[in-house]
Amino acid sequence: MFFSPTYLIYMIPAFILMALTSWYVKAAYNKWSRVQASSRLTGAQAAQRLMSTGGMYGVQIQSVAGNLTDHYDPRNKTLYLSQGVANVASVASLAIAAHELGHAMQDAEDYFPLRFRSALVPMVNIGSNLGWILIAIGLFLNFTQLAWLGVIVFAGGAVFALATLPVEFNASARAKELLVQTGIIQTDEERRGVNAVLNAAALTYVAGLVTAIMQLLYYVSLVSGRSRD
Repeated sequence: MFFSPTYLIYMIPAFILMALTSWYVKAAYNKWSRVQASSRLTGAQAAQRLMSTGGMYGVQIQSVAGNLTDHYDPRNKTLYLSQGVANVASVASLAIAAHELGHAMQDAEDYFPLRFRSALVPMVNIGSNLGWILIAIGLFLNFTQLAWLGVIVFAGGAVFALATLPVEFNASARAKELLVQTGIIQTDEERRGVNAVLNAAALTYVAGLVTAIMQLLYYVSLVSGRSRD
């Protein structure tokens, strides 16, 4: 009922886009992680300097296992940097560390898009599981109103993906500005590298939104087709 050739028609383009963006991110990261930063600062050192310059003394920096697992956790005000970012003085490390610090700045400023996205998390966690269950039950019982309710609940994932875009784009814009203003990056090559890494990362969120929308459209077509029947 849920997996069909029609599902592939909707989702194969999204899967291809996700695969291409994943490759592009890894390629950009691998390239610019081999280019040493002229400041000789590691990602952790750059983040510490940026925090000191901006007066952000309540944020902690911790190392986290994995590759490209860097993130900021607003719950404990901690910047988690992977070892390849925290301990390496590369252009890619600077870009990623500054981007995650951008999220810390958003948190400190009570940036509305970040708050809105955070508020969606409980709804999305419930909707991602409950939505397709309601759709399945509604279609099985030929109760289309329940199936449409499932579609609405499931749509929270697409709303979350859409709400993520301004948060990530703003964090990247802050990162680029911070690195230039503080003189941590100085050359045109470093600017190109920072732009390449952050722009590649931004594409993953665009691809995530496309995937969420295509999956939602598939469920809409499934329920609307049953409604016509």
